[in-house]
Amino acid sequence: MILINYLLVCLIFGTTFLAIKVGIDASAPPFFSAGVRFFVAGLILFSVMMWRKKATFALLLRKETLLTGICLTFGTFSGLYWGEQYVSSGIAAILSATGPLMILVLQVLFLRQRTSSISALGCIVGFTGVVLLLLPSLSVSADQNWLIGAGVILIGELFYASGALYSKRVVQRLPDTSPIALNAVQMMYGGLLLLILSATTERVHASDMLTSGAIGSMLYLIVVGSMVGHSLFYWLVAKTNPVFPTTWLYVSPLIALAIGATFYGESINALSILGVVTIILGTLVANYSSLKQLVRRRSRTITDTAPAK
Repeated sequence: MILINYLLVCLIFGTTFLAIKVGIDASAPPFFSAGVRFFVAGLILFSVMMWRKKATFALLLRKETLLTGICLTFGTFSGLYWGEQYVSSGIAAILSATGPLMILVLQVLFLRQRTSSISALGCIVGFTGVVLLLLPSLSVSADQNWLIGAGVILIGELFYASGALYSKRVVQRLPDTSPIALNAVQMMYGGLLLLILSATTERVHASDMLTSGAIGSMLYLIVVGSMVGHSLFYWLVAKTNPVFPTTWLYVSPLIALAIGATFYGESINALSILGVVTIILGTLVANYSSLKQLVRRRSRTITDTAPAK
């Protein structure tokens, strides 16, 4: 069951990038689309948790959930949705895979945490991959909007990295609160802020949101992407450990790249493929210690639960 749910998480998160692209190409305003997605998904999840008595209204009044929502939802997805106006869904997914690398960089620069030489090497390799990925668009004749879109997505990943580090403290500060409830509230706050941003920067017309592409994209992202995907993710965290479920970041970008090229005709050149491989390799190397501990824990669990001869 754990393996099946893990594969589902990888598949779901790998397809959300194309779903975002489909909605945006259908003329759905990016900030408004993101805001509706996360506010509705968060509201439904929070209502369910309230009904099951695993969350209280007081959780909405905590500043921790607001700050987490600013980073994990508002900052991350405002950048991703806006950037996907100009960047293919596959490339957006690969750029999003730099989140773990940025977490390590922030830990060293701002939290003054020491890092191993192999993690530092992984960061260098990963960011080299980013350069390779962006290199085709650095020529004089390049599409500047593509380059700006990619840069905005990377800025969004800085928000994600900050939110991921902060959310660890929030979970420790609120040990008796369900992670799903915390995630629901931060999605509500992030979605509300995205709607406020949309109200000040976008013109939303009902006709733009009533196309088949926009409606299909929205329903898929709310139900499958946000509610099912995130619930399965936190189920895996509860059943395994915090490290194993996050390895979707090494699998889903490749799924997104393949799906975008196969079903949406997104182009991939040789230099982009080299950049993709380099980013994934750098991310794996940078997180080598955590992955090694995961393998040891799983091996120890298998050994402990093996039947006696």
